[in-house]
Amino acid sequence: MRGAGEPPSPGDQPAATGGEAGEDSRRGPAADTPMGSERMEMRKRQMSTTQETPGAAQAPLSAGNRGSNACCFCWCCCCSCSCLTVRNQDEERARRTSHELQAEGIPNCEESPAPTLEEVNAWAQSFDKLMLTPAGRNAFREFLRTEFSEENMLFWMACEELKQESNKSVIEEKARLIYEDYISILSPKEVSLDSRVREVINRNMLEPSQHTFDDAQLQIYTLMHRDSYPRFMNSAIYKDLLQSLSEKSIEA
Repeated sequence: MRGAGEPPSPGDQPAATGGEAGEDSRRGPAADTPMGSERMEMRKRQMSTTQETPGAAQAPLSAGNRGSNACCFCWCCCCSCSCLTVRNQDEERARRTSHELQAEGIPNCEESPAPTLEEVNAWAQSFDKLMLTPAGRNAFREFLRTEFSEENMLFWMACEELKQESNKSVIEEKARLIYEDYISILSPKEVSLDSRVREVINRNMLEPSQHTFDDAQLQIYTLMHRDSYPRFMNSAIYKDLLQSLSEKSIEA
């Protein structure tokens, strides 16, 4: 009981009705619902974006890989482009073919008996007498090797061998090898020829014959005669050979 005019005590406050309690309970969650929905929507968007990103990144990468595999102008050393394999195989084949051609184009020293003292003395009389005998050519070739000009003798000998052929197919094949080994500017054994002689050779190569390289052979012969022959006569190779034969002749 409370007197008139007294405020109601906390215990005397009427309890909320069921309807009001239900409304309050619904009001509380309802206030949080919009924020929760927004968070869930944001998570979904993030998840969908994360799932789509790898696929999108892989697509250009795959396209890039396909492009690099089909590309023939790859710039990176780690590229797996198939054209690199083909290019390496072509280079290896070219090196092997070049080595085989060079091996075929270098004849062995000619077989000949040991020169006599008279022959060696005759070499000093003229270049023609030196080049006339296999022993003289071998000795001169040995000297040219020390001057890194052996290709001049090899070319001259190859031309002499070509002149002995009569079979057309053999002539064409040997002419091609001589051109590749001694005339081509790409050959490490290229001989020194003037432009006029080169033009003559290029015309002759249209229909190769035993005389395709006659002008070039004469020019190289003249070069060896004027340039290398005098030095050969003053070389240790010639003087030692002459002294050795002279001593054997005295002992005999």
